[in-house]
Amino acid sequence: MPELRNNILTILGEDIGPGESREVNFDVANLHTSTPVNVPVIISRAKKPGPIVLFTAGIHGDEVNGVEIVRQLIAKGINKPKIGTIICIPVINVFGFINLKREFPDGRDLNRVFPGSPTGSLAARVAFKLVNEILPHVDIILDFHTGGSGRFNAPQLRYTKEDVELNNLAKAFGAPFVLYSKNLSKSFRTTCYKLGKPLLLFEGGKSNHIDDAVTSSGVNGSKRVLKYLGMLGVNFKSATPRKSTIFIDDSKWQRAKYSGMFKPEVTIGSYVDRRDVLGNITDPYGKFEYVVKAPNSGYIINVNESPIVYQGDALFHISTTLKH
Repeated sequence: MPELRNNILTILGEDIGPGESREVNFDVANLHTSTPVNVPVIISRAKKPGPIVLFTAGIHGDEVNGVEIVRQLIAKGINKPKIGTIICIPVINVFGFINLKREFPDGRDLNRVFPGSPTGSLAARVAFKLVNEILPHVDIILDFHTGGSGRFNAPQLRYTKEDVELNNLAKAFGAPFVLYSKNLSKSFRTTCYKLGKPLLLFEGGKSNHIDDAVTSSGVNGSKRVLKYLGMLGVNFKSATPRKSTIFIDDSKWQRAKYSGMFKPEVTIGSYVDRRDVLGNITDPYGKFEYVVKAPNSGYIINVNESPIVYQGDALFHISTTLKH
């Protein structure tokens, strides 16, 4: 657990004592109009000591559903811990969020420049400040993302399979799916792993879209994790998930064999058998129709909701091997 001097948490130049709440600014650069851009960091501390948990979203500026999840944690007061400290950063890439763009204005993907640099690109500078001024203070991170390019993700957690601590946190979270996946080079998750900071990455929904079921899954899962850590406030309850989490060892993308108009027929999160009809690709003139069938039995954990697809585009993400 990070050390606190006389129980005072000093973060971004601000001293926050036990029982205090504070909003501090994570500032890096102004807009090109010289307008200041503030990235609010909301910090709430209980009087009793305990873990320091960081909730983050908006690493990609178009992933608004993750922002909505963290927003609800704050608006509902779930971020007021019974013990310990909760830090919320609802929008890390506020530059992209302003225009609902995935990348920074410099065209860089923030999630591919960690741990960043104090003299590098704008994205690299934000990554560096996050790693050096926020992460040293925290014990656990929950990072919220969504699918991109019109592809809708079933609510799921992602982390490496060997991590026992994350397995326990994932069981507490209770998302519909866990997809074991390798850490990507220069990602936020990889940097946290190297620093010994356990991070649960939540994926759900699609970019530029807010879905109530995805939001509910993220908020309820967060409450369960806080209860597991003994941090959930007395005014809140955490319901047991209606279904047990499905742990996926391996999966694959089914890609379009043809270009055309695309209509999926399968429900996200459902189980399909091999050769089941998943959707169809047609041309605009009524002369062509191709039926997309499941290449194997498994769970559908991502569906492409774009009405137009090109040959080679990812249509469905299907589980191939489940953990037993």
